[in-house]
Amino acid sequence: MSYQCPQLGDPGQRETHLSDRESLVSRHEHQGKSCQSSAVFNVVNSVIGSGIIGLPYSMKQAGFPLGILLLFWVSYITDFSLILLIKGGALSGTDSYQSLVNKTFGFPGYLLLSALQFMYPFIAMISYNIITGDTLSKVFQRIPGVDPGSLFIGRHFIIVVSTVTFTLPLSLYRDIAKLGKISFISTILTTVILGIVMTRAVSLGSNIPKTEDAWVIAKPNAIQAIGVMSFAFICHHNCFLIYGSLEEPTVAKWCRIIHTSILVSVFICVLFATCGYLTFTGFTQGDLFENYCRSDDLVTFGRFCFGITVILTYPIECFVTREVIANVFFGGNPSSVFHIILTVVIVTAATLVSLLIDCLGIVLELNGVLCAAPLIFIIPSACYLKLSEEPRTHTDKIMACVMLPVGAVVMVVGFIMAITNPQDCTHGQEMFYCFPDNTSLTNISHAHLQPTTQLSPLNLSIFQ
Repeated sequence: MSYQCPQLGDPGQRETHLSDRESLVSRHEHQGKSCQSSAVFNVVNSVIGSGIIGLPYSMKQAGFPLGILLLFWVSYITDFSLILLIKGGALSGTDSYQSLVNKTFGFPGYLLLSALQFMYPFIAMISYNIITGDTLSKVFQRIPGVDPGSLFIGRHFIIVVSTVTFTLPLSLYRDIAKLGKISFISTILTTVILGIVMTRAVSLGSNIPKTEDAWVIAKPNAIQAIGVMSFAFICHHNCFLIYGSLEEPTVAKWCRIIHTSILVSVFICVLFATCGYLTFTGFTQGDLFENYCRSDDLVTFGRFCFGITVILTYPIECFVTREVIANVFFGGNPSSVFHIILTVVIVTAATLVSLLIDCLGIVLELNGVLCAAPLIFIIPSACYLKLSEEPRTHTDKIMACVMLPVGAVVMVVGFIMAITNPQDCTHGQEMFYCFPDNTSLTNISHAHLQPTTQLSPLNLSIFQ
C-alpha cells in the first residue's frame, strides 16, 4: 500500500502502452463514465462486502497476533496485484482480465480464468443471500407482535422476497458506473456496522469468558484464515470493469484509486476483525452476527444495516458473473433480451443454492482458497512474469515470484484443511451467554472451555 506504482519498461518500446492517456477498456456506447470517488466507493464496496463479517473468525483460525499481520499482508498483496493487472493489460494491449490471460496463456488459460471469475462472484452471491436471510430474519423477529415461527420471517422466504424485489432489479443494470451511488450508501452502512461492533466490544467483552487459546500467537489453521481474508479483499474480477468506467482511465489515476481504496478498506477490516474477535475470542462464528443475542436491539439495527449492505453489493458480483458468460458465449455484447434472461438465470441459480446452505464460514473458506487465492496471488503474478521484460532482480518480478508459489500453497493446503477440518457451525442457535441462567454449555465446544469452568452471570440489561 505504501510502495510506489511499478514502473514497467524503458521509455522506448513500452512508453506508448503506459501512456497516461491510454484506455485499456473499450468504450461501449451504452456504458457511462464515473469519477474517481465513485470508483473508490465501488472498489471499497467490493472489498468490504460479505467477506468482512468473517474476518473476526479468521483471527480465531490464525491466532490473533498472526491474524492481524496476515490481514495487513493480504491487503498489501491485493493492492500490488490490482495495479499489476492493469499494468499487464497495458503490456499486452488487452482490455479485460480474460483477454489478458488469453493473450498470455492462450485459450486454456482463458477458460480457466473464466471459470474462476464465474465461480468467485457466483459463490459470493450465494454468501450474500445466506447473510440476507440470516440477518433480516432476526431483525423481523424483533418486531412486536410478530410470531418468531412465522413462515413470512423465515430465512428462505426473506431470501426469495429480497431477490425478487431488490437484488434482481438492481442486477439488471448494464452499466457498472451507475452502481457508484449505491456503493457509497453501502460503504456508509458498513461504517455504521463497524461502530456497533466497536460499541459491543466495550460493553460485552468483559462479560463473555475468554477461551484458553484466545491469545495464542499462531494456530495451524492460518492457511484457512488467509482464504477467508482473500475472500474479503478480492476485487480483481471486476477491476478492469471499474477501471474502464473512469472518465479518463490512466494507470496513474488507477494507482491513486487503488491505494486510497485499500487504505480505507484495511482500516475498516482491521477494526472490525479486532473488535469482533476481542468480544467473543474462541466462540467467534463464521458469521459474526450469529454470536450476538437476538434480544440485543442495537445489534438488531446492525443486522438490518448489514442486510441492506449485502443487498446493495450483490449487483456488482452479478455484473461480473454475467460479463464472464457474455464474453465466453455471446461475444461480449448480448442483446437486451439475452441480457435479461441471463441475469434471471444467474440470480435464480444463486438463490436456489443459498436456500440449501446455511453455514457461512465454509462458504467463505472454500471460495477464498479455491477462487480468491489464484485470482489474487497466482494469475496476476504469472501474467506479469511472462509479459514483462524487466530484469529478474526488479522489485516487481521478485514480488511476483514470491506471490505465485505462496498462492499455490494457500490454494492446495487451504482446500485440504477446509475439507478435513470444517468449522463448527451453530447457525440459528442462541449462544450460552444469551440466557439469564447461562450455565448451559449446550453450544460450547469442549475444546473451548474445560468442564469445570464457571461462567459468571451476564447482565442482560447491556443488550437493551
